[in-house]
Amino acid sequence: MAILLKPVDKVEILTLQDNFIDIAAHDGTAIVQRPASVDASGNRVSVLAEHGFSAVVSLTAEGQTRKALFDFGFSEKGALQNARTLGADLAEIEAMVLSHGHMDHHGGLSAFVESLGGKRIELVLHPAAFRGSRYIKLSEERRLRLPAPDRDRLEKAGVRVVPSAAPHPLLNGALLFLGEIPRRTDFEKGMLKARYEEGGAEKFDPIEDDSAVVAHVKGQGLVVLSGCAHSGIVNTVAYAREVTGVDPVFVVMGGFHLTGADFEPIIGDTTEALKAFNPRYIVPTHCTGRKASVHIEREMPEKFLLNMSGTKMVFAA
Repeated sequence: MAILLKPVDKVEILTLQDNFIDIAAHDGTAIVQRPASVDASGNRVSVLAEHGFSAVVSLTAEGQTRKALFDFGFSEKGALQNARTLGADLAEIEAMVLSHGHMDHHGGLSAFVESLGGKRIELVLHPAAFRGSRYIKLSEERRLRLPAPDRDRLEKAGVRVVPSAAPHPLLNGALLFLGEIPRRTDFEKGMLKARYEEGGAEKFDPIEDDSAVVAHVKGQGLVVLSGCAHSGIVNTVAYAREVTGVDPVFVVMGGFHLTGADFEPIIGDTTEALKAFNPRYIVPTHCTGRKASVHIEREMPEKFLLNMSGTKMVFAA
């Protein structure tokens, strides 16, 4: 049975952190709004880029706007600093979502929680986001550790942690956390080098906590926002349609994790599957990778939008 997703008039996604910034782009439109390089007083301002992702998602319906914070960036205060530079009013945040438990998405979580001043704000995430002893096995000798967020610290700071493997509505039903995403395509196999330790044994990490959020713009269709899409961006969009019962896809935005030798072989298959969804806009971010982004732009030039740190994307009915 589909979960009713309350349609909205407008979705705005303000990227607080992404891997890329070009303050000289000067290519803004009504849909793609770039940050200014000076503030109201004429002072130079800088928006930081890091290997991470964070965004404020604003939903407007019937004249009322509600906001959620999706992911928190890599460093402790990089995304938060950008939020202040961009004038984002964090006091308006009603909910927080963590796409998955990797540090390039939760690194700034504690700083954001502190800035919110102890509000009993909910943080929705998959239970496996707290899995410990995660790492990327680069070789038998080299491991890249992936520390998990600290649940005890978050709860002591006043956060209402809401673990959910099932789809979970937010903002009075206008935004949906997808929960655990079924893996159904034959080419999206996850991060092959991902591991974790349990009981002294090394195990493959399926990163089942990887999720996304979805909104429904009236008369246009779904806006799907992923963090890294370790579940596969095609699986993610397909599940969003299944769960909501809404077939048209308006926007696919987020990290598609197609960078590096393990993922480049599926760039073509992924792009063809995304074409089949026929979104109006496609916005690769973060871990999508240069080769994949270039390929997607070449194959879907009229749909492709270039994201960067500080950019606001406006998708309206």
